This record gives sequence, C-alpha cells and structure tokens, in this order.
Amino acid sequence: MPNSQANLDRVPILTIPVLTIDGPSGSGKGTIAAQLAEALGWHLLDSGALYRIIGVTAQHRDLALDPKMEPTIAAMAEALQIEFVGELAVVDGVDITTEIRNEDGGAAASKVAAMPAVRDSVMALQRGFRREPGLVADGRDMGTVVFTDAPLKVFLDASAEERAQRRYKQLKNKGLSVSLPGLLEQIQERDARDRGRTVAPLKPAEDALVIDSTSMTIEAVFDQVMVWVKERGLTNPS
Repeated sequence: MPNSQANLDRVPILTIPVLTIDGPSGSGKGTIAAQLAEALGWHLLDSGALYRIIGVTAQHRDLALDPKMEPTIAAMAEALQIEFVGELAVVDGVDITTEIRNEDGGAAASKVAAMPAVRDSVMALQRGFRREPGLVADGRDMGTVVFTDAPLKVFLDASAEERAQRRYKQLKNKGLSVSLPGLLEQIQERDARDRGRTVAPLKPAEDALVIDSTSMTIEAVFDQVMVWVKERGLTNPS
C-alpha cells in the first residue's frame, strides 16, 4: 500500500490532480469512482474501506466503538498492516473483505470515522495515495478535508429511499435475506450520524459540483462527471 513517502518521481505532490467523489452510503460513488479511475488511468482511493477495516478490526479485538476507546482505537489503526490485493482487503495477513463490505462493517466505519484521533491516524495514509498521473478519491470528506485543493470535486447524492432500494436489490441478488424497511432505517440513522458529527461532517465542499442520482443511471452520472473532467482540462478531450 502506498504511503506519504512514496516515490513520486520528483513531481511536486500538489501538482498531481485529484478528483474527489463524496456522498452518502448507497449514492453510487464507489462504482463511479472506480469507473472514472479506470477511464482516466488514475489511482483509486476507497477511503471508506480504511474506516471499515479499522471498525471491524476493533470489534475483532473486543474494543467498544465509543468515544472512551478513541485513543486505543487510534493507536491500533496506526499499527495495522493494511494491504489491498485486487478487490481483497488484507489486514495483518488476514482477508476481511467480506466483513468490511456488509452493513455491519459500514455502521462500524461510520462510528470510528467520527473519532478525531482515528481520522488523524489515517490522514497521511489517504494523502499518500496521491501519485502520478492522478487520483480519484472516494469518501465522505475527500473534498472538504483531505484534498481541499482538488481541481474537481463532486458530491453524489440520492434519496434515502432510492439508496435503500439499490442496496436491497444488491443484497437480494447475492441471495441474502434482507428487509427493505430495515435497510432504510439503517441508512437514515447513518446519514444522521455522518451529517451531524462535529468532525468532518458529510456535506458538499463549497466548490463541489452536486449530482442527485436518484433518477439517474450509473452511465448518466459517469458521462456528466467526464464532461466536467474535460472542461477542467484533466484529460485529453479526444
């Protein structure tokens, strides 16, 4: 995994472009970010995965995800050996991909992400992904906190009901038994927690371009962002 001291081929780090995709859970930002990174040939940062890893690992170690345990969880986070192998998330040699991708993993991520000390512990790691030729950063505070100088910031939103429907279909297609009302309640609770936290609350950056994807296809969202990418001169228009 890259770090903040990675070889940048002597290119000043602030000249390396970053495209941030922020938004709530289920808005489609992960899918869009991956598609954009592939299309542009840029690196990809799934910042949410880092917080999911920390939250799930803390639970493995019987650490309560409450403010009293914040210093302990932050120290644990700094010591973790995290590696992404393709789509796999490997922590201290153990594959925990399935655990970090379920709803419980998302809820754990939301809780630890509200802890200032934990956020500090992953900031350098996140910024270390900024390498040539560019970076697409997916998260909740990529444009507002981590990469405030990004030349293009997108905030991708959708109604809670639509996001619950998307997640419901996704889980049903995997053969899992899920409750749509239950998913909606989880999403609404997470939204309230993410938007209401005092540290890096979920919100569009002042200079972000906002997309409401409630009635849009993934293809339409991708096309719109690529229009902005070309307008900002971040890729060859051809």
